[in-house]
Amino acid sequence: ILQPNGEKTSPISVILVSSGSRGNKLLFRYPFQRVSENTSSATSKQRSPYVLNTSGDSVEDQDGDSRFSDSILATILATKSDMCGKKFELKIDNVRFVGHPTLLQPPHTIQVSKTDPSPKRELPTMILFSVVFALRANADASVINCMHNLSRRIAIALQHEERRCQYLTREAKLMLAVQDEVTTMTETDGTPQSPFRQILPKCKLARDLKEAYDSLCTTGVVRLHINNWLEVSFCLPHKIHRVGGKHIPPEALERSLKAIRPYHALLLLDNEKALLAQLPLDCSPALVRLIKTCSAVKNLQQLAQDADLALLQVFQIAAHLVYWGKAIIIYPLCENNVYMLSPHANICIYSPLAEQFALQFPGHDLPSMLAKFSLPVSLSEFRNPLDAPVHEAQLIQMVVWMLQHRLLFQLHTYVCLMVLPVEEEPGLREEEPPLVTRVTGRSLSTPSALSFGSPSITATDLCVIFFSTG
Repeated sequence: ILQPNGEKTSPISVILVSSGSRGNKLLFRYPFQRVSENTSSATSKQRSPYVLNTSGDSVEDQDGDSRFSDSILATILATKSDMCGKKFELKIDNVRFVGHPTLLQPPHTIQVSKTDPSPKRELPTMILFSVVFALRANADASVINCMHNLSRRIAIALQHEERRCQYLTREAKLMLAVQDEVTTMTETDGTPQSPFRQILPKCKLARDLKEAYDSLCTTGVVRLHINNWLEVSFCLPHKIHRVGGKHIPPEALERSLKAIRPYHALLLLDNEKALLAQLPLDCSPALVRLIKTCSAVKNLQQLAQDADLALLQVFQIAAHLVYWGKAIIIYPLCENNVYMLSPHANICIYSPLAEQFALQFPGHDLPSMLAKFSLPVSLSEFRNPLDAPVHEAQLIQMVVWMLQHRLLFQLHTYVCLMVLPVEEEPGLREEEPPLVTRVTGRSLSTPSALSFGSPSITATDLCVIFFSTG
């Protein structure tokens, strides 16, 4: 079953199921099965459940699990109470369902006396629920773990609101009431309708699940306010961290975050005002202080001193910002830095980036600026001692802007010490012990004269090579 966007990182659909005194219920799913009002006799024929949707037209079966009816999905996704609090994963053909079943603990009831057997509070009819994401069966294991993490976070928030004010019970009753109403209307006039379409404008929880699905398919950043009270934040790194159209695996990202050093610098990808506006109200004051102090010309050691924070705390905040796609790690800007045009840069004259650059820096155009970096060039070559200091500051701002939009990348120079091979004297190899038993640190693939412990090396045999790489 193909996804509309054809990406393995995007979910096929999101499903909310429950189990209780009324049995297993599929409360909501999105994208819902769209039913055409004017369905021709040719398209209304029963479609085989084993036929894949490979056509590119606007077929109504787009959510990937439409061949499963609501009752079937409710039966297979509403697990038993023993599986609550654990990872749920089920693969059927080419669809994989991932969720986190959660048990709703009933509120404490007042003790019922023998003389007054009527209960003081009605027990909830819902026993457990689960927010399930339908994925492609061949989805990467890291994507599956991320989706389970998001399902668990939403479940914890819903469980908390259910205990506080029975939020989930109210939303579930509203969803079931709309489903019953639509079913009655369908039986009356004979026109099939989707109950989930009618649920969306009436149910806040349904709109939250739709927002989560849309965010996962587009930006990868999910920010929900369950019951307008609890915030659920989530980041799908596969959507955020990309190089040349290919996503960076989370394992590689974690290794890069562990390689942060004090001589690195933190480059924010948004301006200070926009980034502070995205932070939650209860965020750490240290995070706000670091964002206000951050600069592309300061290394992390200087940043820690200016922000009055411990260096380890600066590392943690920097890694957090990088993981969420709000910053990147660079080397501090200086005159000796060598930059070059990125091979993945968009150099179109009328690109949206060119328009943004013209608005940000009036009197300058992006193609002309990028042309100066077609070959490796250091920032010192742009410096003119006759220019005013404001011109140099503007140049730094333009370089920072191009680094933020991944239009430039920095070249680094490394030194490699090589040893030139020389001919060996006759009979020398027979007198030497096997290479395995030598204690000069030579490997099996190293010629005997290349060992740094060999006395046959002279000063004329050494060669120093300088090379640059990004």
